[in-house]
Amino acid sequence: MFVDTHAHLFDNNYKNNIDDVIKRAKESGVDYIIVPGTDLTTSFQAVELAKKYDIIYAAVGIHPHETANFETEQLNDLEKLIDNPKIIAIGEIGLDYYYDFSPKENQIYAFEKQIELAIKKNLPIIIHNRQASEDIFKSLEKFGNDKPKAQFHCFSGELTEAKKIVEMRNYISFTGNITYKKADTLREVASFISIEDLLLETDSPYMAPQNYRGKTNEPSLLSFIAEELARLQHLRVEDVARTTSYNAYKLYGIGKMPDVSFVYQIGDSLYVNVTNRCNADCVFCSRKEDPVIAGYNLGMKKSEEPEADVYIKLIGDPKKYKEIVFCGYGEPTIRWDVVKQVAKYVKANGGKTRLNTNGHGNFLNKKDITEEFAGAIDTVSISLNSVDRNEYAKLMRVDPSLHDEMIEFAKKAKLKSKVVMTIVGLSQVDEQKAKKFVIEELGVEFRTRTYF
Repeated sequence: MFVDTHAHLFDNNYKNNIDDVIKRAKESGVDYIIVPGTDLTTSFQAVELAKKYDIIYAAVGIHPHETANFETEQLNDLEKLIDNPKIIAIGEIGLDYYYDFSPKENQIYAFEKQIELAIKKNLPIIIHNRQASEDIFKSLEKFGNDKPKAQFHCFSGELTEAKKIVEMRNYISFTGNITYKKADTLREVASFISIEDLLLETDSPYMAPQNYRGKTNEPSLLSFIAEELARLQHLRVEDVARTTSYNAYKLYGIGKMPDVSFVYQIGDSLYVNVTNRCNADCVFCSRKEDPVIAGYNLGMKKSEEPEADVYIKLIGDPKKYKEIVFCGYGEPTIRWDVVKQVAKYVKANGGKTRLNTNGHGNFLNKKDITEEFAGAIDTVSISLNSVDRNEYAKLMRVDPSLHDEMIEFAKKAKLKSKVVMTIVGLSQVDEQKAKKFVIEELGVEFRTRTYF
């Protein structure tokens, strides 16, 4: 259920009870634990733990605190350890300017040399960053597109920093620090960043959750962090567990690819995966490369697309959910007849419906499908993405004329259903201009979708 991506189980706190620690972790739903080294000795110990316990994987690296006497020969020793298949990352590495344990120039040199090792071995990195964000990013940017994917562990920075990490296609993880009484700023960051960009960790034996402060932390307490993230993101704990476990699979190769889902629950809503086909090819969409959202695999082939009766059986009583949402990675109105049949079943049985669409439904079906919304679709969420038709065309990789089709679709849809127009939160898109256009000219609701 959970993956603890950062636990120093070689620590002396576990010297006499490591078997009990592992047992408690398994009993609390932890499937895997990543143990990152902090120097050559602990990296070796991490590897030995990975050999002994099936639940444990290891990372090897030199922590910034240990770089005062860093020499390139140490890289050779680290590289020898990487021959073991259970070594899944280089870490814990990075920069720490809060403590004065190692000169800055030594830290940067060691950090960049270990990045080079990660590139050579095609491994991700686990980054320790304390008051050194500017230099961390400078070091990473030196490697351009070759830089490895990274986990920024024990995040304690500002939202702007978190956004930059996500835009670089990296992951963030919080420890028990988000449960602390004075961590309001951190909780604000945790509530904003998509669960698709987060991992779970305890940083054992440190950073125990609030109710265990002052005690030795361990992987069995990971659920407290998952519960806090679920509360902040208005999700279920199982949503957090499933999504972060898939994120660990993507970054570290731990676990497996989930089977295709025809319906999938996030929070108290049930989503219907109608199709993975789409007439657009949005620059921000991973439909082709990685059609997974919240840990659900939506990448079904055309030959696998179910008929309406399959969806109806899977939905059961629609009143169990806040709403039934027609939304996969594809464009649901490509299969409008199926959507309409399922939606009418939901409405006839006391449920609520929402259609997430690019607004090309009339164009695709060669008729005005909004005339059929009555008694089927309560809310329509339409991807505006940009007010500028040329920018829209570039973002969605479609003909600019489809911008006009989408606007006309929205105008017709609002006569039958509630309409919400959305954009993806990309830096190149003028959010305020889009919001003004949606509210003042179209007279419908506006929302920004988080980019992940």
